[in-house]
Amino acid sequence: MRTREAALGWVAEGTTLCRNAVAGLDERALGAPSRLPGWTRKHVVAHLAGNAEAIGNLVHWARTGERTPMYGSPEERGAAIEAGAALPADRLVAWFDESALALGDAMAELTADQWRTEVTTAQGRTVPAGETPWMRAREVLVHAVDLGTGVGFADLPEPFLAALRDDVLGKRGRENVPAVHGDPAEVTAYLAGRPYVGVTTPEGTAAEPLPPWL
Repeated sequence: MRTREAALGWVAEGTTLCRNAVAGLDERALGAPSRLPGWTRKHVVAHLAGNAEAIGNLVHWARTGERTPMYGSPEERGAAIEAGAALPADRLVAWFDESALALGDAMAELTADQWRTEVTTAQGRTVPAGETPWMRAREVLVHAVDLGTGVGFADLPEPFLAALRDDVLGKRGRENVPAVHGDPAEVTAYLAGRPYVGVTTPEGTAAEPLPPWL
């Protein structure tokens, strides 16, 4: 079962996975392609840093009552990622560290009532602020794999994988996703539109890839 407390733990674990993944990478390695088409590892790190600030806006909203959207616009979000990807490696990693720390500190300050405050995501969904740890957990854990430094879905916590499978099926629409069989981590990768191995239909044929999610 996905709880806020569990999600906060996954945020910490995912943040550490991402930080360890980029630790020691030089400028060239950090600028190499990630597992996401069209994005370098720098793009992924910049996205994660900006996402921490964006979710921090929702936490600020919950704490103060001041309406602070995640992003000004999709264009602004995209421009920030491109600008971040152009930063020197040390400055980019510092941005990731600082934004992740600030978000963790902000979340730790919320009261029980503030966690229940309704906020609006970048997709226009109205959710309680208690949903924000799960939003961040998905980002850091899935993108730890996308960085392409050796972390796989099998390295992620199984309770998180189970929660992610439910979440993806709900977002994609269970009726739109064919039934498949396979290792749970590989099935999760398949559902998330990431590379997978050994996922088959009930008839035993290879499952057709799904478009990327998240």
